[in-house]
Amino acid sequence: QLQLVESGGGLVQPGGSLRLSCDVFGYTSDSYIIGWFRQAPGKEREGVSCISSSGGSTNYADSAKGRFTIFRDNAAKTVALQMNSLKPEDTAVYYCAIDTMTTFQDMCLLYPLMYDYWGQGTQVTVSS
Repeated sequence: QLQLVESGGGLVQPGGSLRLSCDVFGYTSDSYIIGWFRQAPGKEREGVSCISSSGGSTNYADSAKGRFTIFRDNAAKTVALQMNSLKPEDTAVYYCAIDTMTTFQDMCLLYPLMYDYWGQGTQVTVSS
Protein backbone atom coordinates (compact mmCIF):
# COMPACT_ATOMS: atom_id res chain seq x y z
CA GLN A 1 0.00 0.00 0.00
CA LEU A 2 1.37 3.37 -1.01
CA GLN A 3 2.22 5.58 1.96
CA LEU A 4 3.89 8.95 2.36
CA VAL A 5 5.57 9.83 5.65
CA GLU A 6 6.71 13.38 6.39
CA SER A 7 9.26 14.35 9.01
CA GLY A 8 11.37 17.31 10.05
CA GLY A 9 8.79 19.77 11.25
CA GLY A 10 9.11 21.68 14.49
CA LEU A 11 9.43 25.04 16.16
CA VAL A 12 11.95 27.51 14.78
CA GLN A 13 12.65 31.19 15.29
CA PRO A 14 12.09 33.69 12.49
CA GLY A 15 15.06 33.65 10.16
CA GLY A 16 15.84 30.06 10.98
CA SER A 17 15.86 26.95 8.81
CA LEU A 18 14.16 23.58 8.70
CA ARG A 19 14.47 20.62 6.39
CA LEU A 20 11.38 18.56 5.74
CA SER A 21 11.58 15.05 4.35
CA CYS A 22 9.00 12.83 2.73
CA ASP A 23 9.56 9.11 2.30
CA VAL A 24 7.54 7.11 -0.20
CA PHE A 25 6.65 3.54 0.71
CA GLY A 26 4.86 0.87 -1.27
CA TYR A 27 5.39 2.32 -4.77
CA THR A 28 8.08 0.71 -6.88
CA SER A 29 7.94 3.12 -9.81
CA ASP A 30 9.71 6.50 -9.97
CA SER A 31 7.06 7.84 -12.33
CA TYR A 32 5.42 10.36 -10.10
CA ILE A 33 5.50 14.05 -9.53
CA ILE A 34 5.90 15.01 -5.90
CA GLY A 35 4.95 18.24 -4.22
CA TRP A 36 4.82 20.04 -0.91
CA PHE A 37 1.70 21.83 0.23
CA ARG A 38 0.78 23.64 3.41
CA GLN A 39 -2.32 24.62 5.28
CA ALA A 40 -2.51 27.24 7.98
CA PRO A 41 -5.45 27.45 10.41
CA GLY A 42 -8.48 28.95 8.71
CA LYS A 43 -6.85 28.97 5.29
CA GLU A 44 -7.04 26.78 2.22
CA ARG A 45 -4.33 24.32 1.37
CA GLU A 46 -1.75 25.92 -0.91
CA GLY A 47 1.08 24.67 -3.02
CA VAL A 48 4.62 25.39 -1.90
CA SER A 49 6.87 23.53 -4.31
CA CYS A 50 6.93 20.51 -6.59
CA ILE A 51 9.44 18.52 -8.60
CA SER A 52 9.13 16.45 -11.75
CA SER A 53 9.62 12.69 -11.81
CA SER A 54 13.19 13.01 -13.09
CA GLY A 55 14.02 15.86 -10.75
CA GLY A 56 14.93 18.05 -13.68
CA SER A 57 12.10 20.53 -13.30
CA THR A 58 10.87 22.33 -10.22
CA ASN A 59 8.16 24.83 -9.41
CA TYR A 60 7.81 27.19 -6.47
CA ALA A 61 5.08 29.38 -5.09
CA ASP A 62 6.03 33.05 -5.06
CA SER A 63 6.17 32.90 -1.26
CA ALA A 64 8.82 30.16 -1.44
CA LYS A 65 11.05 31.45 -4.22
CA GLY A 66 14.55 32.28 -3.09
CA ARG A 67 14.03 30.72 0.35
CA PHE A 68 12.97 27.11 -0.21
CA THR A 69 14.64 24.39 -2.26
CA ILE A 70 13.13 21.05 -3.23
CA PHE A 71 15.09 18.02 -4.29
CA ARG A 72 14.46 14.32 -4.61
CA ASP A 73 16.43 11.11 -4.45
CA ASN A 74 14.66 8.49 -6.52
CA ALA A 75 16.97 5.71 -5.36
CA ALA A 76 16.04 6.43 -1.75
CA LYS A 77 12.45 7.32 -2.68
CA THR A 78 12.58 10.49 -0.68
CA VAL A 79 12.05 14.17 -1.33
CA ALA A 80 13.24 17.02 0.84
CA LEU A 81 12.25 20.63 1.23
CA GLN A 82 14.97 22.88 2.59
CA MET A 83 13.39 25.97 4.09
CA ASN A 84 15.58 28.96 4.94
CA SER A 85 14.83 32.47 6.20
CA LEU A 86 11.59 31.25 7.71
CA LYS A 87 8.89 33.76 8.56
CA PRO A 88 5.95 33.57 10.97
CA GLU A 89 3.62 33.39 7.97
CA ASP A 90 5.24 30.09 7.01
CA THR A 91 3.59 28.52 10.03
CA ALA A 92 1.35 25.69 8.82
CA VAL A 93 0.96 21.96 8.54
CA TYR A 94 3.11 20.84 5.63
CA TYR A 95 2.03 17.92 3.48
CA CYS A 96 3.81 16.00 0.78
CA ALA A 97 1.78 14.52 -2.04
CA ILE A 98 2.39 12.58 -5.21
CA ASP A 99 0.76 12.69 -8.61
CA THR A 100 0.87 9.29 -10.24
CA MET A 101 -1.72 9.95 -12.93
CA THR A 102 -0.33 12.82 -15.01
CA THR A 103 1.06 11.47 -18.26
CA PHE A 104 3.58 14.24 -18.89
CA GLN A 105 5.83 14.26 -15.86
CA ASP A 106 8.66 16.50 -17.02
CA MET A 107 7.09 19.47 -15.32
CA CYS A 108 4.85 19.96 -12.31
CA LEU A 109 2.02 22.19 -11.17
CA LEU A 110 0.89 23.21 -7.70
CA TYR A 111 -2.79 22.34 -7.91
CA PRO A 112 -3.78 20.05 -5.00
CA LEU A 113 -6.48 18.28 -7.02
CA MET A 114 -3.83 16.87 -9.34
CA TYR A 115 -2.25 14.87 -6.51
CA ASP A 116 -3.72 11.52 -5.60
CA TYR A 117 -1.76 10.40 -2.55
CA TRP A 118 -1.08 12.49 0.55
CA GLY A 119 0.90 12.20 3.72
CA GLN A 120 -0.43 12.99 7.18
CA GLY A 121 1.45 16.26 7.48
CA THR A 122 4.07 17.74 9.75
CA GLN A 123 3.66 20.92 11.78
CA VAL A 124 5.99 23.84 11.17
CA THR A 125 5.80 26.73 13.63
CA VAL A 126 7.86 29.87 13.15
CA SER A 127 7.78 31.98 16.27
CA SER A 128 10.06 33.83 18.64
